[in-house]
Amino acid sequence: QVQLVESGGGLVQAGGSLRLSCAASGRTLSEYVMGWFRQAPGKEREFVAAVKWSGGRTFYADSVKGRFTISRDNAKNTVWLQMNSLKPEDTAVYYCAADQLGLLYSKPSEYDYWGQGTQVTVSS
Repeated sequence: QVQLVESGGGLVQAGGSLRLSCAASGRTLSEYVMGWFRQAPGKEREFVAAVKWSGGRTFYADSVKGRFTISRDNAKNTVWLQMNSLKPEDTAVYYCAADQLGLLYSKPSEYDYWGQGTQVTVSS
């Protein structure tokens, strides 16, 4: 089992920044892919970014490329999502997830473990 706990959400004005963190515990994550997803009211959960725990290769949705950065700290078992130049359309609940196989990193159904989510609200 893997436990994931997100933090760092909040209310920010458009153009501002937030840094989300995801603390992982329970198992060694060296072969996992860690992803961030978001879900706005009335919409499906969508892929934001992912990072391979081993090697650190990163992947981004086109909508956040150049504005968001995903990173991980092996020693702290923590994944971060640095969000800059935030827009009102970034408003959503953001979820951290862990995928043991890491084959289809953008598909929520591929992920094995999920955090409880943290709300991000961007005001215009």
